[in-house]
Amino acid sequence: MLNNITGYMEEYDHENLVVCQHKSTGLKAFIAIHDTTLGPAVGGCRMWPYEKEEEAVEDALRLGRGMTYKYAAAGVNLGGGKAVIMGDPAKDKSEALFRALGRFIDRLGGTYYTGLDAGTVLQDMEYIRQETEYVVTLPVYLGGAGPISPYTARSTILGMKASLQELIGDSSLRGKKIAVQGAGDVGYNVIKYLVEEEASEITVTDIDVQRVRKVADDFGAKTKIKAVEPEKIYDTPCDIFSPCALGAVLNRDTVGRLKCKAVSGSANNQLKEDSDGDLLNERGILYAPDFIVNSGGTIYDTDRIMYGSHNHERAKKNVEAVYDKICRIFEIARQEKVIPHRAAEILARRRIEAYSNIKIL
Repeated sequence: MLNNITGYMEEYDHENLVVCQHKSTGLKAFIAIHDTTLGPAVGGCRMWPYEKEEEAVEDALRLGRGMTYKYAAAGVNLGGGKAVIMGDPAKDKSEALFRALGRFIDRLGGTYYTGLDAGTVLQDMEYIRQETEYVVTLPVYLGGAGPISPYTARSTILGMKASLQELIGDSSLRGKKIAVQGAGDVGYNVIKYLVEEEASEITVTDIDVQRVRKVADDFGAKTKIKAVEPEKIYDTPCDIFSPCALGAVLNRDTVGRLKCKAVSGSANNQLKEDSDGDLLNERGILYAPDFIVNSGGTIYDTDRIMYGSHNHERAKKNVEAVYDKICRIFEIARQEKVIPHRAAEILARRRIEAYSNIKIL
């Protein structure tokens, strides 16, 4: 049983936590709504085999807060939220389960919009859409933006470029060595961009060896692709380490092993603890804050909510603006003598506070 739910919410400063249970479909889910000052809460639906309910709740709360900061710092007038389903996406999915979740989301009346996240695909969103209009990530034929992974990958590349600009005054990735952790939809597209940018060497790892083989088959003739076992990625000499899988990979056990100049990846919540950002800084490793680096997909995806209908060129232009946002964060970090991920939170909180002061309640 969960203990001290309001304590969890107070720690992560959330407005609402919705508990969802539907016995016949096996649905056990939590919807975290962090902050709706700038607009309705938006955040993906994650399905994961959590061992304990406490783990699922904490993940939802951390991810929801990250979405608030992501939108606020990126200049998008939306709030942050997240839905998590307890279950194995390889075994426990069903149309009925996602439609049951859709009914719970619909009861919130537009306070929360859901979308893709780890363990869910567009088909799952279509099932949810049958029960509620409050779905962001949809195929084009339903009025959505379609696959968003390439745009999450694009902003990850922009994070790398901004990091290099900050470090050496040259944003080019040509001739650089990059270590990519995770070769799923986003990681694969990150590697594709790196090949186009003429990176000289890409080291890749994934728990699914088939994904690594696909990367080698698709790009091995164009650039040097090195495959390593998952645990060895932290020991890889490179210019930039790019975490593109799950979170909490930057911690006391791994930071000391890194052999890179910067970190720019698409994974959410890469720092296991806030203090791990200090450890990176002490080692002279520049950290591009994850919730800005990975914002490209959500910026592209939510264009429809912001403007009433999706416009590809406008959405792409807004994704490209991530580069300037990250450069601004590095500037704030220098001016206020803080490390970058705290500078990103400062930028986000200032925007939320400024809007809350003018918003008519």
